[in-house]
Amino acid sequence: MFVDRKDAGEKLSVELEKFKDENPIVLAIPRGGIVAAYETIKKFGFQWDLIIPRKIGLPQNKEIAIGAVSLDGTYLLNEEHIDILNISQEYIEKEISEQIEEIKRRLNKYKGNENFPDVRNKTVIIIDDGIATGFTIQAAIKSIKEHDAKKIILAVPVAPQDTVSLLEKIVDEVICLLIPNEFYAVGLYYESFEQTTDEEVFNMVDELKKR
Repeated sequence: MFVDRKDAGEKLSVELEKFKDENPIVLAIPRGGIVAAYETIKKFGFQWDLIIPRKIGLPQNKEIAIGAVSLDGTYLLNEEHIDILNISQEYIEKEISEQIEEIKRRLNKYKGNENFPDVRNKTVIIIDDGIATGFTIQAAIKSIKEHDAKKIILAVPVAPQDTVSLLEKIVDEVICLLIPNEFYAVGLYYESFEQTTDEEVFNMVDELKKR
């Protein structure tokens, strides 16, 4: 159990010290992921950037993912669900386009540009505040691979065992501090899990830019 994202981030930083000599770049997933990544970036002076994957939702319920997309247009789809629910290609293309625009809007808001992180030949550490199914983050991982990262590490405070096992197959290492026997929701493993505000993200980004 973690007190809050700051506490989880401090605990994660202990595990991530071993990458100091690899000159890695940390990619935080806002909003909560920037809080979890902050201590590691600050303590070790790692390069950093933001990455925002977005889910492609069902037409009638956008919360249910049928796919996911990253900034550069890299996407993955749950073909089985799409076939069963008879979702049109037109809808999927429209959703991908809309989600990429939303990613760009958020990146411009948070860091002032929409550039894809420079990951070529680098050790990349992706940090979020927790993962449930891991579906959305797979789009980010896929895009980072396509930009020729040397090594990909995924670091999160909490995730279920089946998700960890799945993600271990597509990255070089998964660092997960807490893998509950029965997983319900990320927020249940934090004493305080209020939504991170845009203001908090702005403040952290400003602070990290000053280094």
